[in-house]
Parts: sequence; structure tokens; C-alpha cells
Amino acid sequence: MDQLTCVVADEVHLVDDRHRGPTLEVTLAKLRRLNTNLQVVALSATVGNAGVVSDWLDAELVKSDWRPIDLKMGVHYGNAVSFADGSQREVPVGRGERQTPALVADALEGDGEGDQGSSLVFVNSRRNAESAARRMADVTERYLTGDERSDLAELAAEIRDVSDTETSDDLANAVAKGAAFHHAGLAAEHRTLVEDAFRDRLIKCICATPTLAAGVNTPSRRVVVRDWQRYDGDYGGMKPLDVLEVHQMMGRAGRPGLDPYGEAVLLAKDADARDELFERYIWADAEDVRSKLAAEPALRTHLLATVASGFAHTREGLLEFLDQTLYATQTDDPERLGQVTDRVLDYLEVNGFVEFDGETIRATPVGHTVSRLYLDPMSAAEIIDGLEWAADHRTEKLRALAGETPEKPTRDRSESDESGGFQRASEMVADDGDGGGGEHGVGANGDGDSDDADGVETDRTYPTPLGLYHLVCRTPDMYQLYLKSGDRETYTELCYEREPEFLGRVPSEYEDVAFEDWLSALKTAKLLEDWVGEVDEDRITERYGVGPGDIRGKVETAEWLLGAAERLATELDLDSVYAVREAKKRVEYGVREELLDLAGVRGVGRKRARRLFEAGVETRADLREADKSRVLAALRGRRKTAQNILEAAGRKDPSMDEVDEGDAPDDAVPDDAGFETAKERADQQASLGDFE
Repeated sequence: MDQLTCVVADEVHLVDDRHRGPTLEVTLAKLRRLNTNLQVVALSATVGNAGVVSDWLDAELVKSDWRPIDLKMGVHYGNAVSFADGSQREVPVGRGERQTPALVADALEGDGEGDQGSSLVFVNSRRNAESAARRMADVTERYLTGDERSDLAELAAEIRDVSDTETSDDLANAVAKGAAFHHAGLAAEHRTLVEDAFRDRLIKCICATPTLAAGVNTPSRRVVVRDWQRYDGDYGGMKPLDVLEVHQMMGRAGRPGLDPYGEAVLLAKDADARDELFERYIWADAEDVRSKLAAEPALRTHLLATVASGFAHTREGLLEFLDQTLYATQTDDPERLGQVTDRVLDYLEVNGFVEFDGETIRATPVGHTVSRLYLDPMSAAEIIDGLEWAADHRTEKLRALAGETPEKPTRDRSESDESGGFQRASEMVADDGDGGGGEHGVGANGDGDSDDADGVETDRTYPTPLGLYHLVCRTPDMYQLYLKSGDRETYTELCYEREPEFLGRVPSEYEDVAFEDWLSALKTAKLLEDWVGEVDEDRITERYGVGPGDIRGKVETAEWLLGAAERLATELDLDSVYAVREAKKRVEYGVREELLDLAGVRGVGRKRARRLFEAGVETRADLREADKSRVLAALRGRRKTAQNILEAAGRKDPSMDEVDEGDAPDDAVPDDAGFETAKERADQQASLGDFE
């Protein structure tokens, strides 16, 4: 670190972001303290109080209005765009026509100073992005060449291959006509395909939520900010966007080397609205950025990391370090940071993450683990409490899962288990092996059988997958699904049906906020259970009102949190480590238990694993020994794919040369009806990609 001479912090206005800001702020503060000779170059186009930021960094403030190409900002009203420089551009809007299609068509017409101009249209919701893209597709289609239509048809087919969902189909339909939508609900592959095609000038218009303005390099000739308000529950209605956010959108106008200029246009319905938009956004400076470090969730993580890394060992050392942050530069109440620091240190000590020896503060072994995992300590505390609760209640819960009636309902019990001592899961398996079935039965394989003398297999039955998914979904690191109209009744009923699986006391229905949070976590956990149960992705998106990208986001977060839970269970020597490990693998691959071995082979993934399994190739070892024609037939004749999979499985002769899938036995590929039955048994095949 002491050999660094310069660090560049791009988009430094993100210190104002409540999620990412504290990390950026603390990182810069630590770098500057570790290397006092370090030069810091902080860049941003949207900081209202640049002088304050430069003072914090002991930097010289350099202001410049230079852009690679000119940016013209204005407002469309009536039949023209009025720009800030006093010029106007005629863009007529016909009777019954909307402003946005007229502006997109005008950009595509060009004006003799360059090629056809592309457009970015910013709206305030995913639904609006999708509906706007459908309308814009009718505009862009008129300007496509024959070659572009052919290329877009191929691109649309690629998009459909990413996932079998209505969202994927809607996107492909728009793309085939030269338009697209872009929001966080899309799969990453969708977003990449759209962004690349837009940069290649194949897609003419993208309708997007503001996420596209945040760091994605997709400039266009014209930016249309259609919606400059969005709903805010705390505000009590539609709230105007910050100047900073609108300027970020407008900054996407103009493609260096391709456009003679860039245009950023807001939309007004009347003269008063036009004047307001000029005052509010066109002529306004971006808001001041403010440190978000003093929020306790941010300080929990960063104070633990500061202690665990040895950066500070005392309260005074911590405060001395925090005095070098932007927060210390901006605060009018120097006492507040000390008060918040004390509360956070108390929390870390109570939960066993740090310990005090006089004035010295040290991270405990668990605290070091939590810091290395970059978990919010509150998430770690929730996970540890849940896993320890499971250990304390194992006997009681295994009996409940086996169908035995407990002496009194779990939700009426206190958190301390007064029913008896600890008993290993292996001791709870009935002698006749009949321990219930299904996803959460007592038997390791759902049939009550246990052949493992050391109890490893039965340790996998409790906690159950749903219980573990619900546990990690209760943490602050998981963004829970919202409860929609009618959801409370649905998930309350499910809550009591699956109560023995939860790792903790179910809150009373009268604890309104706590119970609502519990049900939101259950809804999110149920999505994960559907995912590992191989429910069709389209059904998941419809059932939970999410997009393919949302599913992937939940899957990746759950995989990370379950990996952290596995590390913590190991650190604390808890028997649940085996159950956690298996739940994590199932989330990673999105499969039922019987496919874990197959899905772990590079290139197989969840869909191909199910096809191979149905064809009689059930394990990695089977791939090494199975008739090649059977494998090829199960993989729909894809020779290169089959060869790569056999090679990854360790087959000595993976070549598929001269292999004919027609030589495969009749049962190698189930007929349509048979495969549909298999899919029904798997509750429909999911297809969020093969994750490879």
C-alpha cells in the first residue's frame, strides 16, 4: 500500500449513497491514513459542494465544463424543444400523438449533420419501461434496414434463449423491431445483449429506469427524461427526482465520435411546467453530497473491519480515524459520532464480535470471520442466533417434523428450551425408517432412510432448506420481497403450516411490524424453495411479481449468505454445517437433491442435469461410463457441449466423433409426454440459464 502514488475515485458523488457511500468514504480515509503521500484524484460531474469534498481530501479543486461534444439541455412543450441557450428545434406532435414517440422519430430522421440518432428514454418504473418500449418499437421499426432486421431477429432469438419468461419474450419482441427496455429485473445476460446492441447502433431506442444512468456506458444522441417524479411512500406521493439524478441521466446524451452534439430533453404539458423544469433542473446545480457514514448499519460493518484489521485498537483510535472522514468534515455535532460509535461498540461486544481488555479492543475469532465475510454484523448475529436456536431445539423440531404433537405450540414457547436436553438427529430416526417424507421430512433423502452411522446424513434434515432460506432472508443483507394485497393471509397460513422449520420464535400477529417482516422473509424464502425445487422460472416470475434478474439477485445473495452461515457454523462447531452446505449447493445450482452431483459438473447446469437424469445418466460417475449416444441424445445432439461435459466429468475418451444420437436406446431421451411428466414431477423446469 505504501508504494501507491495515486488513487482515482470516479463518481465520487456516490459518497452520498446510503448503501455504497460509507464504503467509498472509509476506503478513501484508510488509504490516505496508510499512505500520507498518496495523491487522490476524485472525479464527478454532479457535486454541488465540490469545495467541501476537496477540503476533505486536502485536494485542489479543479472545475471544468469541457465535454467531448456539446450537450444541449431543454424542455419540449407544444411542437418544439426550447434549449437553455435560447435556440429551438421544431418537433411537432400530431393530434392524439405522444411527445416521446415524436422525439424518438425526430432523432432517427437526422438533420444532415450525422447518422440516425439513437434515443434513451428514462421512466420511473419497470412497468413503464416495458410499456414505453412496446410503443417505441412501432416507431423504430420504420427506420430499420433489411440487414438490421436480420441482425435484430438473431439478437431476439439470443434473448429468448436466456430465459423462458414472459419478460424475455416481451424484450425479444421489442428488440426485433429495434427498441428495448432496461431495468434491474432483467437477467444480466439480457442487459449485456441490449447494451452492446445499442452501442453498436443496432437498437435505436432504450426505455429505461434510472439504473441505466448509474455508471453504464450507453450514450445516445438524444436523452428524453419522460418522468421526473417517482412515487415515494415516505414523501406521501409523487416526489420530484433530485437534480443530481436528472443530470446523471442527461449526461448520457451525445456519443463521442458519432454525434455532432447531444440533446437532453424534459417533457412539459403546459407553459408553467416548462418554466418549472427549467428552474428545477436545467438551470439548477446538483445538490450537495452528504456523508451517510453515521448511520448505524454502515458503522457496524466498518468499525468491526477497522478493529479486525488492526487499523485501530482503542475507542480513541477509532474516533481519531473517523475524524478523517467526510462525515467529520461536515458534521455540526462532533459529539454525535462518538455517541453512535459507543452504541455500535456495545452491540459488537454483546454479540461476541469484539472484546475489551481495559482500553484495548480486539476482534474475537467470530468477529474476524464476520469481517472477512464482509457481512453486516447484524446479519451475522441473526444467522448465529438462528443456528444456535436450531441446535437447542433439534429434538423438539425433529419430532414435530415427524408428525409427533408437541406438548404445546412452538409459538407459545419462550426462546429457552425447557423440554429436555440436546439429542443428535441420528438418535431421532425411527427404527423402521419411517420418518416422514417430502422436502422437510426426517429422512435425509426424503424417505426416512439413514445409512450413515456417524449421523452426517441425518444432520442434513434439520435445519430444513426452507428454515435456512428463511433465516438468511431475515438478515439486513437480503432485500426481502414486499407483501402485496392478499399476501398477508396467504403467508400467515403458510407460516403456521411450516412453523416447525423456522429457526427462531415466530412473532405474535399482534407484533405488527415484526410479524410483517417475518412474512416478507418467508415470501422471499419460498421463492428460493421454488427455485431449488426446479419450478419453472416463468411461474416464479409470475407468482412473485419479479423479473429474471430479481431471481438471480436473490439466488446470488442467498448463496453468499448461506456460504457465510456455513463458515459461522464451522467456527462455532455446530452440527448444522452439513445442512447449510447442502442448502447452499442447491441454491447455487437451482436443483433438487438428486441432481446435485450432476449439476456440479462444469457445463451441465440445472436444465441439462434434469435431461441427463431422465435419460438414466444420474451421476458424475455415470457420465464417465454411459453410452455416448445416450449422453448426446439427452443433450439434444449438441456434440461440442456433450464433449465438453464428458471432459469436465473426467472421461478418458470424451470425443464425440462418429457418435450418432440415433444409436441411443429408446429410453435415452424421454418422449415429449414423458419429459413433460418429468417436468411436472420437478414442478416445471426452470431456465434462468445454466449458470455456467
